[in-house]
Amino acid sequence: MKSIKAKEGEIFDIELEEDLLKRNEELAEKNKHLLDKNKVKAIDIMGSVGSGKTSLIKNLIVRLKKKRCLGVIAGDLTTTIDAERIKEEKVEVVQVNTGKECHLDANLIARALKEFDLRNLDILFIENVGNLICPAEFPLGSHKRIVVVSLTEGPWMVTKHPYIFREADLVVINKIDLARAMKVSVESITKDVHRIRPELKTICTNCLTGEGIEEIIKFLSL
Repeated sequence: MKSIKAKEGEIFDIELEEDLLKRNEELAEKNKHLLDKNKVKAIDIMGSVGSGKTSLIKNLIVRLKKKRCLGVIAGDLTTTIDAERIKEEKVEVVQVNTGKECHLDANLIARALKEFDLRNLDILFIENVGNLICPAEFPLGSHKRIVVVSLTEGPWMVTKHPYIFREADLVVINKIDLARAMKVSVESITKDVHRIRPELKTICTNCLTGEGIEEIIKFLSL
């Protein structure tokens, strides 16, 4: 499996000056142009560690791989655990390790895109590093951005992290089978999302049973 590691000083950190954030946006636009040129639809999937990003991607792959050519960029600090899980579905995966940094950036995605034959891809899933803060500030050039929240994260996860939801096209509320055990209301989480952005689409999922996956595919026109 191909693996990319961030070089010293390469990551665009959120504390750096605004001109570097602007540079990231410029690189993101170049990434998107490259994807558009090759007719590849890219989906950036964000969320906390353990929210179910990898399980969601695997569910999507299972349902799409017979009719679409798929690729995955797996972002993580140091490990290849999630990438190995995705490789079980027989799709091409490029691992990006960010070291100490808590997000992917457009520069790292540009490097990862070079590892794919984009002419042979239809859909590219990008699994961002597990975090609900930094990724919001760093567009990657994707066409859609998904935020995955899990009911196991407690009742205040959305309220405490409003900014990432302002950048999202879809919120996936995962692990709904654990609502009663966790004493967390799906309706309450949904209301918290809509307080931030009333028009933002939410879809409830259980990645163990596949509930909600087809609705995501339909909403994203995959």
